[in-house]
Amino acid sequence: MIQVFPADTRNSTDLGWLKSHKSFSFGDYFDEENVSFGVMRVCNDDDIAAGRGFGPHPHSDMEIVSIVLSGAIKHEDSLGHVAITASNGVQRMSAGSGVIHAEYNASETEPMSLFQLWFMPAKRGIEPSFENVTYEPEAMVNQLLPVVTPEGGTHIAKIHQDMSIYLSKLDAGKELVFEQGENRRIYLMLVSGKCSANDAVLETKDSARIQAESTLTIRALEDTHFMLIDLP
Repeated sequence: MIQVFPADTRNSTDLGWLKSHKSFSFGDYFDEENVSFGVMRVCNDDDIAAGRGFGPHPHSDMEIVSIVLSGAIKHEDSLGHVAITASNGVQRMSAGSGVIHAEYNASETEPMSLFQLWFMPAKRGIEPSFENVTYEPEAMVNQLLPVVTPEGGTHIAKIHQDMSIYLSKLDAGKELVFEQGENRRIYLMLVSGKCSANDAVLETKDSARIQAESTLTIRALEDTHFMLIDLP
């Protein structure tokens, strides 16, 4: 089953310095039928003005992943981590037993955009931690590039959940096949372009929640940039 969520059906907030498009219930937006997809709890598509961001605030028992699409974000937390993540980078924070963090656009002159993703951890109360990784953009051309996995690795962030995040840039006319494990889910977000996912068609910032499809064939109908998340 493939359920497509067009980009314009997302809940949107415009605070001037922050334009946020929320794929799941978040903050003052609550829909009891759209709280999560498996262990996936948040997918916010955020545009943040130069020099602005979110001041110190607490988190616990959540795996938080930021994937920067343009510009750069600065992270600071109560564990002493300070890091800047640019558009070829991914940051992962395990809030665990509790952490306070802040995140800001790292530039005083240029806007930035990112996906902020929240996932429920496999185990509650773990020791909080932070990781900042970079990847080679060329490595995702016409293939799935893992950037977050349970094992982690070189250029791959480690997450405390049985799930993986892949990025890909697929040239027009090319296709990729992903085998979905039994009793697993796929979340697909189109960053840009247009593609088919089996019989479904997605355009820029459309997403799909996919279950019980043993094989998912993604074909680029034009040059396409997408994120695929394999979930329990």
